[in-house]
Formats: sequence, structure tokens, C-alpha cells
Amino acid sequence: MTSSPGLARRLGTTDAVVIGLGSMIGAGVFAAFGPAARAAGTGLLIGLALAAAVAYCNATASAQLAAQYPESGGTYLYGRERLGPWWGFLAGWSFVVGKTASCAAMALTVAAYAVPAAWQRPVAVAAVVALVAVNYRGVTRTAGVTRVLVTVVLCALAVAVVASLVGSGADGDRLLTWTAGELGWYGVLQSAGLLFFAFAGYARIATMGEEVRDPARTIPRAIPLALGLAVVVYAVVAVTLLVALGPDRIAGSAAPLADAVAAGPWDWASPVVRVGATAAALGALLGLVAGVGRTGLAMARTGDLPRWLAAVHPRHRVPHHAELVLGGLVCLLVLVVDLRAVIGFSSFGVLLYYLVANAAAFTQTAEHRRWPRALQVAGAAGCLVLAATLPWQSVLAGVVVLLVGALYRVLRLRLAP
Repeated sequence: MTSSPGLARRLGTTDAVVIGLGSMIGAGVFAAFGPAARAAGTGLLIGLALAAAVAYCNATASAQLAAQYPESGGTYLYGRERLGPWWGFLAGWSFVVGKTASCAAMALTVAAYAVPAAWQRPVAVAAVVALVAVNYRGVTRTAGVTRVLVTVVLCALAVAVVASLVGSGADGDRLLTWTAGELGWYGVLQSAGLLFFAFAGYARIATMGEEVRDPARTIPRAIPLALGLAVVVYAVVAVTLLVALGPDRIAGSAAPLADAVAAGPWDWASPVVRVGATAAALGALLGLVAGVGRTGLAMARTGDLPRWLAAVHPRHRVPHHAELVLGGLVCLLVLVVDLRAVIGFSSFGVLLYYLVANAAAFTQTAEHRRWPRALQVAGAAGCLVLAATLPWQSVLAGVVVLLVGALYRVLRLRLAP
């Protein structure tokens, strides 16, 4: 099957916002603050503000482009249309490869929260199969399941916040005591990078632009709204953790929210945090599968991936070949390797992805502009600054992934009839 109908426009504004929230309020809200506190101490609040500012600039670029190009593919499509095929390919390749690894990491994270170590790989595979099946049944099923998961996560976070603040060890003065962590101001920038990657899932809305009703109106509303809600949630959690534990105890914890709850009188709430973290990881994985599948569809339509992957199911109107292949690859990765600690190149790929988005949005003409060009300049600069805070190993891995992709495309173009 090499040709097929387009995807169906079934998502409203609320659906798009929920999918964005499900992608952003993932496992990072339960785990990202530990590394951020090690890098920046109480300066993680400044890091969070910087991350939110860069994310806002990137989000406006994605929203503006999605309104003009309401099709699947996100920045892959925008880069091709505004900057040229190579720019689009590099963004799309980085996204697909990096986020496929992220899918495997998130599946293992789901299992780590849910079951003992001996059962984690089989449960991770089961989670991937189940969520691919949900996506296969149609985008409305994806939105419905995401809505349930987001509700569970927000309820669990609300319980965790209250349980943490009622503890006798909570002290508001900790917010007024400045500590800059191990790395000083560089650490503040590094914390911004860590927190940016934790809630940078708003691109998922743009990659699904072909399935949103009235995209010129819906997407520019949904992306900033979803991002704003996610930033509020992260800010509340950050303040709560600093008040309940302080930066040193956050920095030494692999699960700061669980430790904050355990430090208070509501011991019964500790399992609620685990349930919330499991639901958050499931929501992030569901959004990743949907986003990678749509980007793979767009790349296959132009021949940058095998055209067989461009098939759209005639009934469910989803890129079923792309999602099935993705599911198989992720299951294989889950069974063979543990990518939770070695996917730094995904961070590099995300920054490249948004750098291309900002550059593409900068070239848009006046009739398609919704925000000033200054935001695209600031967004691109923010991506470069955050990239400078990445460990050199992550940058090297990202460059290797790009070189492999470039070699693949060169060979494909030379071998094409």
C-alpha cells in the first residue's frame, strides 16, 4: 500500500490541549527536579523560568507554522517548506531516532514505577503493545485515554503537594535562602536545560496538525495554553519540594515527591505518588508513539523514509504501518538494552528540532505571522545556549545520529531512479 487517504480531523481544542499536557506532564515532573537541584540549588526556580521562556518562544514558532501548514510532520514539514529538504530531514530524523529511544526509556520507566525489577521488561513490552493498540484504534481513542491519564496524574500531584506541605518539616524560609548548587550560574543554565526537556512535549500538538479541526484557530490556541498549564504545574511542584525538603535533600533524591510525602504525616499518600508517576509515564509514552508515528508518516510521504510507512488505515485513519513498526522497534529495544541513562542525544535532537522550527518561522511572511520575529530569534538563541550546557557525550552522540541520517539520505538520493 503506497498511497492512502489523509488523516481525519477529529480533535478539538480541548483534545489538543489534553494531548499536549499528557506529553509534558510526564515522568519528568516526578524525577527531573533531583538533577536540577544538584545543578542549581534553589536556582532551579530561575532555571524553570528560563526553560519556560525558551519553551514559549519555541511554542509560538510551532503554533504559527502549524496554522500555515496544518498537516502531519511538525518541524520536519515546516523545515522542508520554509528552509529546504535537508533542514526538514535533519529535524525529522533527529526527532524520529531520538524519540524512538525515548519511547523505550519511557516504557521502562513505566515498568520501574509499577512492578519489581524481575518483571520490568515484560511489563514494559506490554505497555508498548497496549498503547500502540490504543493509537491504532484512532486519534479520538488516543485523546480519550490521555484525558484519563492526565486526570490521574493531576489528582496524584494535588495529593502529593498537600501531603508535602502539611509535614512538620515544611519551611517557607527555604525559598529565601539562595544556593546555586555545584556549578553556580552555569548550573542554573543546566537546570534550565533539564527542565526544558522535561516539559517540551507541546510539539506533539503540531505533529498532529492534520487531525485537528479548524487548525488555523485551534493549534495557536492549544499549544500556548497547554504549555502554560504545564509550567504552572511544574512551578507548584518545584516550590512545594523546596519548602518540604530544601535543595540539598532534593538533589540527593531519585524520587523527590515520594520523599516529600514520606516526610509528612500522610504516609498513606505514598502509593498515590507511585500511581501518579506510572500514569504520567504512560501518558508521555502515549504522546511519543502518536508523535513519532505522525512524523514518520510525513517523512515516508516524501520518500525520506520507506514509502510503505505512509499508509493510513482506511477505517481508523491513523498511520498504522508507521505505528506498528515503531511498536516493534521499541519492544526490541526494551528487551535488549536499557536506554534510560543513555539517550542524551535525544536532548540534542530536541534542540536541533526547535532551532529549525524557529528558523522556519522567522521566514514566514506578514500574513502568516501571529507573533513578532523577535521571539524566533530569542527561541533560536535559547536552543543554542541550552545545547551548550549539554554534556559533550550527548552532543557527540547527537552528531553521530545526524551523520548516520545524512549518509542514509545521500545513499537514498543516489540510488533513486
